[in-house]
Amino acid sequence: MTVAPVLRAGRDDDADDFIALVGACWAEYPGCVMDLDGEVPELRALASYYAGQDGALWAAEQGGRVVGMVGTKPLGDGAWEICKMYAYPGQRGTGLARCLIEAAEHHARARGATAMKLWSDTRFDRAHRFYEKCSYVRSGPIRVLDDLSHSLEFAYAKPLSGAVVERLDAAAAVSAVPRLAAVLKECVDAGASVSFLAPLAIEKAREYWKRVATQAALGERVLFAAWCDGMLAGTVVLGLDVAENQRHRAEIKKLIVAPGARRLGIARRLLHAAEAAARGAGRELLVLDTLTGGEAEPLYRSEGWTELGVIPDFTRTADGVAEATTFFWKRL
Repeated sequence: MTVAPVLRAGRDDDADDFIALVGACWAEYPGCVMDLDGEVPELRALASYYAGQDGALWAAEQGGRVVGMVGTKPLGDGAWEICKMYAYPGQRGTGLARCLIEAAEHHARARGATAMKLWSDTRFDRAHRFYEKCSYVRSGPIRVLDDLSHSLEFAYAKPLSGAVVERLDAAAAVSAVPRLAAVLKECVDAGASVSFLAPLAIEKAREYWKRVATQAALGERVLFAAWCDGMLAGTVVLGLDVAENQRHRAEIKKLIVAPGARRLGIARRLLHAAEAAARGAGRELLVLDTLTGGEAEPLYRSEGWTELGVIPDFTRTADGVAEATTFFWKRL
Protein backbone atom coordinates (compact mmCIF):
# COMPACT_ATOMS: atom_id res chain seq x y z
CA MET A 1 0.00 0.00 0.00
CA THR A 2 1.41 3.37 -1.05
CA VAL A 3 1.66 5.93 1.74
CA ALA A 4 0.56 9.45 0.84
CA PRO A 5 3.17 12.21 1.00
CA VAL A 6 3.43 14.14 4.26
CA LEU A 7 3.76 17.90 4.13
CA ARG A 8 6.32 19.38 6.52
CA ALA A 9 8.57 22.40 6.85
CA GLY A 10 11.47 22.36 4.43
CA ARG A 11 14.98 22.13 5.88
CA ASP A 12 18.45 23.03 4.70
CA ASP A 13 19.42 19.36 4.88
CA ASP A 14 16.82 18.64 2.18
CA ALA A 15 19.22 20.25 -0.28
CA ASP A 16 20.14 17.10 -2.21
CA ASP A 17 16.48 16.13 -2.60
CA PHE A 18 15.48 19.66 -3.65
CA ILE A 19 18.26 19.82 -6.24
CA ALA A 20 17.30 16.42 -7.65
CA LEU A 21 13.61 17.37 -7.80
CA VAL A 22 14.14 20.70 -9.55
CA GLY A 23 16.63 19.15 -11.94
CA ALA A 24 14.23 16.33 -12.84
CA CYS A 25 11.39 18.75 -13.54
CA TRP A 26 13.55 21.05 -15.68
CA ALA A 27 14.90 18.07 -17.62
CA GLU A 28 11.40 17.39 -18.97
CA TYR A 29 11.71 20.46 -21.19
CA PRO A 30 14.26 20.70 -24.02
CA GLY A 31 16.82 23.44 -23.50
CA CYS A 32 16.04 23.85 -19.81
CA VAL A 33 19.26 23.21 -17.90
CA MET A 34 20.40 23.73 -14.31
CA ASP A 35 23.44 25.83 -13.48
CA LEU A 36 23.28 25.16 -9.75
CA ASP A 37 25.95 27.44 -8.33
CA GLY A 38 25.70 30.02 -11.09
CA GLU A 39 21.93 30.57 -11.10
CA VAL A 40 20.19 28.81 -8.16
CA PRO A 41 22.78 28.55 -5.36
CA GLU A 42 20.00 29.10 -2.79
CA LEU A 43 18.98 25.46 -3.31
CA ARG A 44 21.94 24.44 -1.15
CA ALA A 45 20.31 26.05 1.92
CA LEU A 46 16.78 26.86 0.82
CA ALA A 47 15.08 26.98 4.23
CA SER A 48 17.57 29.58 5.45
CA TYR A 49 17.15 31.50 2.20
CA TYR A 50 13.38 31.91 2.65
CA ALA A 51 13.64 32.49 6.39
CA GLY A 52 15.97 35.38 5.63
CA GLN A 53 13.21 36.93 3.51
CA ASP A 54 10.46 36.38 6.12
CA GLY A 55 9.10 33.60 3.93
CA ALA A 56 8.46 29.89 4.38
CA LEU A 57 9.28 26.58 2.70
CA TRP A 58 7.52 23.21 2.62
CA ALA A 59 8.60 19.75 1.52
CA ALA A 60 6.32 16.84 0.69
CA GLU A 61 8.01 13.67 1.90
CA GLN A 62 7.16 10.12 0.90
CA GLY A 63 9.15 7.09 1.95
CA GLY A 64 11.99 9.23 3.24
CA ARG A 65 12.29 11.11 -0.06
CA VAL A 66 11.16 14.63 -0.99
CA VAL A 67 8.65 14.35 -3.83
CA GLY A 68 7.30 17.91 -3.86
CA MET A 69 8.16 21.41 -2.66
CA VAL A 70 6.91 24.99 -2.54
CA GLY A 71 8.06 28.26 -1.03
CA THR A 72 6.54 31.68 -0.50
CA LYS A 73 7.83 35.11 0.47
CA PRO A 74 6.44 38.64 0.87
CA LEU A 75 6.90 41.15 -1.94
CA GLY A 76 5.47 44.22 -0.22
CA ASP A 77 2.17 46.12 -0.49
CA GLY A 78 0.24 43.02 0.58
CA ALA A 79 1.54 40.78 -2.21
CA TRP A 80 3.29 37.43 -1.66
CA GLU A 81 5.05 35.24 -4.22
CA ILE A 82 4.72 31.50 -4.84
CA CYS A 83 8.25 30.16 -5.42
CA LYS A 84 10.01 26.89 -6.24
CA MET A 85 6.84 24.86 -6.76
CA TYR A 86 7.72 21.39 -8.08
CA ALA A 87 6.48 17.81 -7.87
CA TYR A 88 7.78 14.62 -9.45
CA PRO A 89 5.77 13.40 -12.48
CA GLY A 90 4.44 10.42 -10.52
CA GLN A 91 2.74 12.80 -8.07
CA ARG A 92 0.76 14.66 -10.70
CA GLY A 93 -2.96 14.15 -10.53
CA THR A 94 -2.80 13.00 -6.91
CA GLY A 95 -3.79 16.32 -5.34
CA LEU A 96 -0.30 16.99 -4.00
CA ALA A 97 0.20 20.15 -6.04
CA ARG A 98 -3.09 21.55 -4.76
CA CYS A 99 -2.02 20.74 -1.20
CA LEU A 100 1.31 22.51 -1.70
CA ILE A 101 -0.07 25.71 -3.18
CA GLU A 102 -2.87 25.90 -0.61
CA ALA A 103 -0.32 25.60 2.20
CA ALA A 104 1.61 28.55 0.78
CA GLU A 105 -1.55 30.61 0.22
CA HIS A 106 -2.85 29.88 3.73
CA HIS A 107 0.47 30.93 5.23
CA ALA A 108 0.50 34.18 3.25
CA ARG A 109 -3.14 34.98 4.02
CA ALA A 110 -2.57 34.45 7.73
CA ARG A 111 0.17 37.10 7.53
CA GLY A 112 -2.01 39.68 5.85
CA ALA A 113 -1.47 38.90 2.18
CA THR A 114 -4.06 40.36 -0.17
CA ALA A 115 -2.62 39.04 -3.44
CA MET A 116 -0.46 36.18 -4.70
CA LYS A 117 1.98 36.32 -7.60
CA LEU A 118 4.28 33.86 -9.33
CA TRP A 119 6.51 33.44 -12.35
CA SER A 120 6.46 30.38 -14.59
CA ASP A 121 8.67 29.51 -17.55
CA THR A 122 6.73 29.86 -20.79
CA ARG A 123 7.62 26.24 -21.60
CA PHE A 124 5.92 24.86 -18.48
CA ASP A 125 2.47 24.51 -20.04
CA ARG A 126 1.38 21.79 -17.61
CA ALA A 127 2.09 24.12 -14.70
CA HIS A 128 0.18 26.93 -16.40
CA ARG A 129 -2.95 24.77 -16.61
CA PHE A 130 -2.65 23.98 -12.92
CA TYR A 131 -2.25 27.62 -11.88
CA GLU A 132 -5.20 28.62 -14.03
CA LYS A 133 -7.40 26.00 -12.35
CA CYS A 134 -6.32 27.57 -9.06
CA SER A 135 -7.74 30.94 -10.24
CA TYR A 136 -4.44 32.58 -11.23
CA VAL A 137 -4.48 34.66 -14.42
CA ARG A 138 -1.72 36.07 -16.63
CA SER A 139 -0.57 39.44 -15.36
CA GLY A 140 1.75 41.89 -17.02
CA PRO A 141 4.58 41.41 -19.53
CA ILE A 142 6.84 38.42 -20.09
CA ARG A 143 10.07 38.45 -18.07
CA VAL A 144 13.35 37.70 -19.86
CA LEU A 145 16.04 35.93 -17.83
CA ASP A 146 19.72 36.08 -18.74
CA ASP A 147 20.37 32.40 -18.00
CA LEU A 148 21.73 29.30 -19.72
CA SER A 149 18.20 28.12 -20.49
CA HIS A 150 17.31 31.37 -22.28
CA SER A 151 14.21 31.48 -20.10
CA LEU A 152 11.13 33.57 -20.73
CA GLU A 153 8.59 33.68 -17.92
CA PHE A 154 4.88 34.43 -17.66
CA ALA A 155 3.65 36.34 -14.62
CA TYR A 156 0.53 35.03 -12.91
CA ALA A 157 -1.43 36.69 -10.11
CA LYS A 158 -4.72 36.68 -8.23
CA PRO A 159 -6.38 38.53 -5.36
CA LEU A 160 -6.20 36.40 -2.22
CA SER A 161 -8.54 37.91 0.37
CA GLY A 162 -12.09 39.22 0.33
CA ALA A 163 -14.21 39.98 -2.73
CA VAL A 164 -12.26 41.65 -5.54
CA VAL A 165 -13.31 42.53 -9.11
CA GLU A 166 -10.74 43.09 -11.84
CA ARG A 167 -10.89 43.84 -15.55
CA LEU A 168 -9.11 41.20 -17.62
CA ASP A 169 -6.92 42.09 -20.57
CA ALA A 170 -6.55 39.70 -23.50
CA ALA A 171 -3.83 37.55 -21.92
CA ALA A 172 -5.59 37.38 -18.56
CA ALA A 173 -8.87 36.52 -20.29
CA VAL A 174 -7.34 33.55 -22.12
CA SER A 175 -5.74 32.24 -18.94
CA ALA A 176 -9.03 32.65 -17.03
CA VAL A 177 -10.92 30.36 -19.43
CA PRO A 178 -10.69 27.20 -17.27
CA ARG A 179 -12.16 28.89 -14.18
CA LEU A 180 -14.70 30.94 -16.13
CA ALA A 181 -15.88 27.73 -17.80
CA ALA A 182 -16.20 25.98 -14.44
CA VAL A 183 -18.22 28.88 -13.00
CA LEU A 184 -20.49 29.02 -16.04
CA LYS A 185 -21.14 25.28 -15.91
CA GLU A 186 -21.87 25.41 -12.18
CA CYS A 187 -24.34 28.27 -12.64
CA VAL A 188 -26.12 26.75 -15.65
CA ASP A 189 -26.38 23.35 -13.99
CA ALA A 190 -27.84 25.08 -10.92
CA GLY A 191 -30.59 26.67 -13.02
CA ALA A 192 -29.17 29.98 -14.29
CA SER A 193 -30.79 31.20 -17.49
CA VAL A 194 -27.80 32.51 -19.47
CA SER A 195 -28.41 31.15 -22.99
CA PHE A 196 -27.24 27.58 -22.25
CA LEU A 197 -29.06 24.39 -21.35
CA ALA A 198 -28.23 22.14 -18.42
CA PRO A 199 -26.24 20.01 -18.07
CA LEU A 200 -23.65 22.20 -19.76
CA ALA A 201 -20.68 20.39 -21.29
CA ILE A 202 -17.47 21.87 -19.93
CA GLU A 203 -15.93 21.99 -23.42
CA LYS A 204 -18.85 24.06 -24.68
CA ALA A 205 -18.31 26.44 -21.76
CA ARG A 206 -14.60 26.70 -22.58
CA GLU A 207 -15.29 27.43 -26.24
CA TYR A 208 -17.67 30.21 -25.24
CA TRP A 209 -15.08 31.93 -23.06
CA LYS A 210 -12.38 31.50 -25.69
CA ARG A 211 -14.60 33.47 -28.06
CA VAL A 212 -15.16 36.14 -25.42
CA ALA A 213 -11.40 36.39 -24.84
CA THR A 214 -10.89 36.96 -28.57
CA GLN A 215 -13.64 39.59 -28.60
CA ALA A 216 -12.03 41.28 -25.58
CA ALA A 217 -8.74 41.45 -27.47
CA LEU A 218 -10.58 43.09 -30.40
CA GLY A 219 -12.28 45.65 -28.16
CA GLU A 220 -15.74 44.20 -28.80
CA ARG A 221 -16.21 43.03 -25.21
CA VAL A 222 -14.99 44.06 -21.78
CA LEU A 223 -14.54 41.13 -19.41
CA PHE A 224 -14.46 41.30 -15.63
CA ALA A 225 -13.74 38.54 -13.13
CA ALA A 226 -14.50 38.43 -9.42
CA TRP A 227 -12.49 36.55 -6.81
CA CYS A 228 -13.83 35.47 -3.43
CA ASP A 229 -11.01 34.67 -0.98
CA GLY A 230 -8.69 33.62 -3.78
CA MET A 231 -11.16 31.69 -5.92
CA LEU A 232 -12.39 33.10 -9.22
CA ALA A 233 -16.13 32.90 -8.56
CA GLY A 234 -17.95 35.39 -10.79
CA THR A 235 -17.88 37.33 -14.02
CA VAL A 236 -19.69 39.84 -16.19
CA VAL A 237 -19.29 40.83 -19.84
CA LEU A 238 -19.92 44.28 -21.26
CA GLY A 239 -20.89 44.06 -24.92
CA LEU A 240 -19.68 47.01 -26.99
CA ASP A 241 -20.24 45.50 -30.46
CA VAL A 242 -23.46 47.22 -31.50
CA ALA A 243 -24.81 48.62 -34.76
CA GLU A 244 -23.11 51.79 -35.97
CA ASN A 245 -26.19 53.90 -35.21
CA GLN A 246 -26.20 52.60 -31.62
CA ARG A 247 -22.65 53.39 -30.55
CA HIS A 248 -24.03 55.29 -27.57
CA ARG A 249 -25.19 52.07 -25.87
CA ALA A 250 -23.82 48.78 -24.56
CA GLU A 251 -25.19 45.52 -23.19
CA ILE A 252 -24.66 43.69 -19.91
CA LYS A 253 -24.12 39.96 -20.50
CA LYS A 254 -23.31 36.88 -18.42
CA LEU A 255 -23.48 38.41 -14.95
CA ILE A 256 -22.99 35.21 -12.95
CA VAL A 257 -21.67 34.23 -9.53
CA ALA A 258 -20.93 30.68 -8.42
CA PRO A 259 -23.63 29.42 -6.01
CA GLY A 260 -21.17 29.08 -3.14
CA ALA A 261 -20.12 32.75 -3.39
CA ARG A 262 -23.53 34.40 -3.52
CA ARG A 263 -25.04 36.80 -0.95
CA LEU A 264 -21.65 38.48 -0.54
CA GLY A 265 -22.22 41.50 -2.78
CA ILE A 266 -20.13 40.13 -5.64
CA ALA A 267 -22.83 40.50 -8.30
CA ARG A 268 -23.35 44.13 -7.30
CA ARG A 269 -19.62 44.83 -7.55
CA LEU A 270 -19.47 43.22 -10.97
CA LEU A 271 -22.42 45.30 -12.14
CA HIS A 272 -20.81 48.50 -10.86
CA ALA A 273 -17.56 47.64 -12.66
CA ALA A 274 -19.39 47.03 -15.95
CA GLU A 275 -21.34 50.28 -15.65
CA ALA A 276 -18.12 52.22 -14.95
CA ALA A 277 -16.47 50.64 -17.98
CA ALA A 278 -19.44 51.62 -20.12
CA ARG A 279 -19.12 55.24 -18.98
CA GLY A 280 -15.40 55.10 -19.70
CA ALA A 281 -16.17 53.89 -23.21
CA GLY A 282 -18.51 56.84 -23.78
CA ARG A 283 -21.69 54.78 -23.63
CA GLU A 284 -24.84 56.50 -22.36
CA LEU A 285 -27.39 53.68 -22.33
CA LEU A 286 -27.25 50.09 -21.05
CA VAL A 287 -29.63 47.20 -21.68
CA LEU A 288 -29.90 43.66 -20.33
CA ASP A 289 -32.34 40.82 -19.95
CA THR A 290 -32.86 38.28 -17.18
CA LEU A 291 -35.11 35.43 -16.13
CA THR A 292 -38.44 36.80 -14.95
CA GLY A 293 -38.78 36.20 -11.22
CA GLY A 294 -35.15 35.16 -10.94
CA GLU A 295 -32.63 36.16 -8.28
CA ALA A 296 -31.15 38.95 -10.42
CA GLU A 297 -34.30 41.06 -10.78
CA PRO A 298 -34.13 42.65 -7.29
CA LEU A 299 -30.48 43.59 -7.88
CA TYR A 300 -31.23 45.47 -11.09
CA ARG A 301 -34.21 47.26 -9.58
CA SER A 302 -32.19 48.34 -6.53
CA GLU A 303 -29.46 49.69 -8.82
CA GLY A 304 -31.82 51.98 -10.69
CA TRP A 305 -32.54 49.88 -13.75
CA THR A 306 -35.93 50.40 -15.39
CA GLU A 307 -38.08 47.48 -16.50
CA LEU A 308 -38.99 47.70 -20.17
CA GLY A 309 -41.29 44.71 -20.23
CA VAL A 310 -41.68 40.94 -20.13
CA ILE A 311 -41.77 38.56 -23.05
CA PRO A 312 -43.51 35.30 -22.07
CA ASP A 313 -42.13 31.95 -23.24
CA PHE A 314 -38.93 33.69 -24.39
CA THR A 315 -36.73 30.72 -23.44
CA ARG A 316 -37.17 27.04 -22.70
CA THR A 317 -35.39 24.75 -20.27
CA ALA A 318 -33.82 21.43 -21.23
CA ASP A 319 -37.13 19.83 -20.18
CA GLY A 320 -39.07 22.07 -22.55
CA VAL A 321 -40.56 24.31 -19.87
CA ALA A 322 -41.21 27.82 -21.21
CA GLU A 323 -39.83 30.73 -19.20
CA ALA A 324 -40.45 34.46 -19.42
CA THR A 325 -37.67 37.04 -19.76
CA THR A 326 -37.66 40.58 -18.37
CA PHE A 327 -35.82 43.35 -20.22
CA PHE A 328 -34.23 46.29 -18.40
CA TRP A 329 -32.51 49.53 -19.40
CA LYS A 330 -30.49 52.18 -17.60
CA ARG A 331 -29.32 55.63 -18.67
CA LEU A 332 -25.82 56.45 -17.46
